[in-house]
Amino acid sequence: MSKGIVLLAAGGTGGHVFPAEALAYELKARGYSVHLVTDSRAERYAGKFPAEQIHVVPSATIGSKNPVAVARSLWTLWSGMRAAKKLIQKLKPAVVVGFGGYPTVPPLLAATRLGVPAMIHEQNAVMGRANKALAARVQAIAGGFLPENGGAYPEKTVTTGNPVRPAIIEAAKVPYAPSHPGEPFNLVVFGGSQGAQYFSKAMPTAISLLDDNLRARLRITQQVRPEDMEMVGGCVAQLKMGADIAPFFTDMAERLAKAHLVICRSGASTVSEISVIGRPAVLVPYPHALDHDQAANAAALAATGGAKVIVQAELSSEKIASILTHAMNDPEKLARMAAAAKQTGKPDAANLLAGMVEAIAAGRTIAEFKGAQS
Repeated sequence: MSKGIVLLAAGGTGGHVFPAEALAYELKARGYSVHLVTDSRAERYAGKFPAEQIHVVPSATIGSKNPVAVARSLWTLWSGMRAAKKLIQKLKPAVVVGFGGYPTVPPLLAATRLGVPAMIHEQNAVMGRANKALAARVQAIAGGFLPENGGAYPEKTVTTGNPVRPAIIEAAKVPYAPSHPGEPFNLVVFGGSQGAQYFSKAMPTAISLLDDNLRARLRITQQVRPEDMEMVGGCVAQLKMGADIAPFFTDMAERLAKAHLVICRSGASTVSEISVIGRPAVLVPYPHALDHDQAANAAALAATGGAKVIVQAELSSEKIASILTHAMNDPEKLARMAAAAKQTGKPDAANLLAGMVEAIAAGRTIAEFKGAQS
């Protein structure tokens, strides 16, 4: 018999959905029923998400200064809140948990207005706009990188780490195995759930600049936007090298486990997954992030020696080729980076976050929860 329903709300990108998915598995293991509220972008994850049902409610972001666009967004949010209110009244969840992104705003606002216990989880080192708007209204704030003694609400903030999917926990059991000169070298390149156009342009040229003996060792997994597939595929064919390119990999956890080096953006889920598995990385923060959250996430891992951070403006194909050359010739350094990354990982984040959810659902305060943990 179910202990009750927990309603999770998450924006439709992997950065929001993956930690929600990890929490969902943990809550189901504890005997709860889980429902998800998201937007249509999350359809690619829907098949794996362990929810009794996935609900889509109207939502919008207010990013335009055009009065007509703002009015339209406000009307959509109002419609979404009415739909979310009806959903919550029907489901009667024990608690509503938001993971950021504008689709979380209607259900979290509806929950707080109905008096249903609510909390948010912020994946990044800098709180996003949706969570910032909700922070004052909820009973608790969990954070992937947020400092417990900092921020605007230290009394109700707990740094849990970012929950990672069961596949990542499984991949973390694979020890890092350095690639020595002459042996195959597995390189994984990706830019988050949406892919990174920058890497599609920079990587083929960088690989062409490598010495023949190094290029022969490379085995590449690269996430590529659909519109870039033909271009990158053509380059790979011309270079006559082993490479898997695709817009999305369902087995990315396994590929990360086999990686000798990762080159990627530094979204919160990405940094957390690399840390839990323990793999050396070159992090290239997305330069146009409004809150510079990716730069802050990257800095947290680089501070431990688990990653090297390079600003995109300072990164060229020649620079990537130089990085790869040094990396492939120095397996001991990569092994040290892998160990440093793993030391920062928080594989128990889902368990700790589930404990917070249960505490809030039971009406306990965060002070009581922190006391029980110490």
